[in-house]
Amino acid sequence: MTDNFSADNTHKESANAQGNAPLPTPKAKPKKENMLINIVMNIVIPSLILTKLSGPQYLGPVWGLVAALAFPIGYGVKDFIVNRKINFFSGLGIVSVLLTGGIGILKLPTEYYAIKEAAIPGLIGLIVLISTKTRYPLVKTFIYNDTILNVEKISAALKEHQKEDAFEKTLRLGSYVLAGSFFLSSTLNYILAEIIVKSPTGTEAFNIEVGKMNALSFPIIALPSMIIMVATLMYIFRSIRLLTGLTFEEVMHDTSK
Repeated sequence: MTDNFSADNTHKESANAQGNAPLPTPKAKPKKENMLINIVMNIVIPSLILTKLSGPQYLGPVWGLVAALAFPIGYGVKDFIVNRKINFFSGLGIVSVLLTGGIGILKLPTEYYAIKEAAIPGLIGLIVLISTKTRYPLVKTFIYNDTILNVEKISAALKEHQKEDAFEKTLRLGSYVLAGSFFLSSTLNYILAEIIVKSPTGTEAFNIEVGKMNALSFPIIALPSMIIMVATLMYIFRSIRLLTGLTFEEVMHDTSK
């Protein structure tokens, strides 16, 4: 009887020990990226510094370049520390700032600026096309991402309906359209730069013309590209709804969480 009592106590102590054992801490999900802040920090602010503050009466070309580079570099380093991944837009911002600032500092022929304006979106379009041959197409960065869509729920529904291959075809076509929007932007950038930017590089007049081009680039360049991107997004929405049966509300990312 004593043995039974001891065995009972041992069993209870073991159960209590298991019950009181700390549960494993779930891994924290990477912080979701705000696309607007991303673009402002990596593209918009550096461009404004180069065009508005790099004149001799303000920072000058060298310190203007340094100040402009600080934003994409700082944001990229912060993003890498938090999410352990390289920020695509930070890399793009650094390249763009170096090219624009370098053209002004080295006083290269003005024609180089038009080439640079065409090269950046053209290069992005090419990378988007190449990425379709990899496991990580860039259309997922621009459109099919968890800041816009409920990717987790969509992926589960695609798997349940065995429509994953069909959706990969949708993303591939979306990538081609997205690349086309960047190639259109590249062409329009070159034409606009050739028309507006004519003053020698490194001069105040050059900076003013670049600022004017940036102001006109939204209605002439960014708006058509944005329309194409929205059309691509709607095409992907429609495909998701047809393949999974999810409603629009279920497809969209819940920003209240």
